[in-house]
Amino acid sequence: MTQQATRELRPDGKLRLPPGQHLTTGWPVLHYGSVPRIDLDSWRFHVWGLVEEEKSFTWEQFAALRKTTEFNDIHCVTTWSKYDNTWEGVPFSALLEQINLKPEAKYAMLHSYGGYTTNVPLADLMREQVMFATRHDGEELSKEHGWPLRMVIPHLYFWKSAKWIGGIQFLDRDKPGFWETYGYHIYGDPWREERYS
Repeated sequence: MTQQATRELRPDGKLRLPPGQHLTTGWPVLHYGSVPRIDLDSWRFHVWGLVEEEKSFTWEQFAALRKTTEFNDIHCVTTWSKYDNTWEGVPFSALLEQINLKPEAKYAMLHSYGGYTTNVPLADLMREQVMFATRHDGEELSKEHGWPLRMVIPHLYFWKSAKWIGGIQFLDRDKPGFWETYGYHIYGDPWREERYS
């Protein structure tokens, strides 16, 4: 990458490349534990916690939700960034259309197949470009990158974009997920270098 590419500005005036990051043209595979075995026939997406009624979606039901395409950059806490990603999938707002949150719901815990969890404020999930992705750059997600469904929250470090996501628990207070209990930052803003607590 050119030095010019590392000095580009975003529309909000912030540097496009967060501090401490370097650009990659690849897409490194990083996760804790092994890739879970998932069968779409038995796959379910569960929503529970501070909702008026718990819900469970089959793959067919979830895949039938409103779709979107988003284009953005991603930033990993391990210091790599990847520009110009195209994602296809279900926007978080489409899930919200299917559930009724209780007023006290302010946070969410994302739950993945394989046991991984990560916490995200509800306000961040409601931001533009946040989605449940099924495709990346025109291809179905690989198993190593979260097939069949992964979260994409591009404004936070990418450990918040849980792979193999299978549910969301809505909460009234923030609680640490898997990596957060091991010293990762509770929020994870790349432009503030919120890598670790």
